[in-house]
Amino acid sequence: MIRVIRRLLCAAGLSLCATPLLAAQPTYQPLVDSLARVAPKLDRQVLTHAVAAMQCAVNHGATPAERLAVIDFSLPSSQRRLWIFDLDKKTVLLKEYVAHGQKSGQNHATRFSNQVNSHQSSLGLFRTAESYRGKHGYSLRMDGMEPGINDRARERAIVIHPADYVDPSWIAKQGRIGRSWGCPAVRPEVARMVVDSLKGGQFMFSWYPDQEWLQSSAYLNCEPQRVASIIAAGPRKG
Repeated sequence: MIRVIRRLLCAAGLSLCATPLLAAQPTYQPLVDSLARVAPKLDRQVLTHAVAAMQCAVNHGATPAERLAVIDFSLPSSQRRLWIFDLDKKTVLLKEYVAHGQKSGQNHATRFSNQVNSHQSSLGLFRTAESYRGKHGYSLRMDGMEPGINDRARERAIVIHPADYVDPSWIAKQGRIGRSWGCPAVRPEVARMVVDSLKGGQFMFSWYPDQEWLQSSAYLNCEPQRVASIIAAGPRKG
């Protein structure tokens, strides 16, 4: 019923359409407050959604994590838009550049996909998995937690990896860093630190104000039965 009312308000053009119903999870607010103090440049709304989505997952069956990575894809690639938080110490471990997919956009990512060979980035809540050495070097696999939104991440080989094209010097020349085939690639200089801090079951949250996702995400709207069912089923194997 709440979601039906919310959709009617969206159809009427009211501002509630842009913000998921987060009030049902009040326990996340102290963590948001603590992380906001150490990351003042991270949009408060984005941080709130990230923490709320993570907390919803934990409240309904997911194992708590030690760290949370947040990517704000509403920011251009020419800005540092990846934050990694230590959730126990309430500190920022890193604020960095991160690439988006070639077909997601130029400097600004505006298009997102869950499809194989789309070369677009994906939104939503992810769980990090195992590190490995592949064609890009020391990398990190992830599993998308949102069916239809990012759950084909492993099948698509969407991983965190080092890439020479994530180079701030490109910004002066072409107005952006280089782009990936959908992976959240990072600078080689920080890649090992990023992989080591996030491997082994941490959370990553990729944000963009996409209305369809905002309205349908089981985690942003915190739907207990749906979230519990997704978590119990485990990650999609491809």
